[in-house]
Amino acid sequence: MLSRQQKHILLKFFSLFSVVRGYNILVVVIAQYLASIYIFANHLPVKTVLLDVNLLMLVLASSATIAAGYIINNFYDSEKDLINRPQKTMLDRLVSQNTKLSFYFVLNFLAIVFASYVSFKAVVFFALYIFAIWFYSHRLKRQPITGNIVSAVLTVTPFFAIFIYYRNFELVIFGHAIFLFLLISMRELIKDLENIKGDLAMNYRTVPVVHGERITKLMLSIMALLTITAATILILYFEIGHMYYFFYLCIFLLLVFLIVLWKSEKKTHYLLLHNVLKFIIVAGVFSILLIDISIVLNRI
Repeated sequence: MLSRQQKHILLKFFSLFSVVRGYNILVVVIAQYLASIYIFANHLPVKTVLLDVNLLMLVLASSATIAAGYIINNFYDSEKDLINRPQKTMLDRLVSQNTKLSFYFVLNFLAIVFASYVSFKAVVFFALYIFAIWFYSHRLKRQPITGNIVSAVLTVTPFFAIFIYYRNFELVIFGHAIFLFLLISMRELIKDLENIKGDLAMNYRTVPVVHGERITKLMLSIMALLTITAATILILYFEIGHMYYFFYLCIFLLLVFLIVLWKSEKKTHYLLLHNVLKFIIVAGVFSILLIDISIVLNRI
């Protein structure tokens, strides 16, 4: 049996894990390594990529920066989240704001330390990334459209760091990047619809608040069609191995998404659509393995 103090410490750990969204960071780490092996550095042996210390440092720097970003975002959105996600917010509040801010600075410092192992350019890159996340949380998040675009860009930035490191400029990489950017942009818009109650209460100028739900749904529909187009182009014109199974599934789910979207009126409906997009993104990460199932055996 755990003592009362041990239970309290355990609850605080889960609270901090909830704030930094450790499960999201784990998915990003897996995605960075799979993308490195199968896309960015597909000309190198798997063992070389996995044992690349510079890549490890970039992944660690990305993870620390993302975790710090979630903390500062939680700090600025605490009142809004109390309305939109009361149960999660109560768990998050088990850790004091001062403790969160202390972790925020420590994580950013660690990100710079990790980046410094790679190069001075990497330090500059992550310093700008850290500043951009803070500026987004502090100022841009409340702006319609601009906030959504910046959020999507910040989400794909860790992959841009790996892209710059390996300097692989194959066209297929840009195809995957556009597809991912569109999906994340859709997720940001559907989150705005999901959280409209809290945004209205806290005077956040999101797209649904400023332009209404109908315009937001229209924007989502256009982006869904663009995402379907991007998936179709990747299937028809690029060598993606068996990953085409994922893109066919994605097209089907996005068509269902469009049908449900225009019938949605409640927060639970938007939450369901949000989860569909999250599933597509996570499934997309692991479907990278389908590009070449035998790649690990052949390149170790």
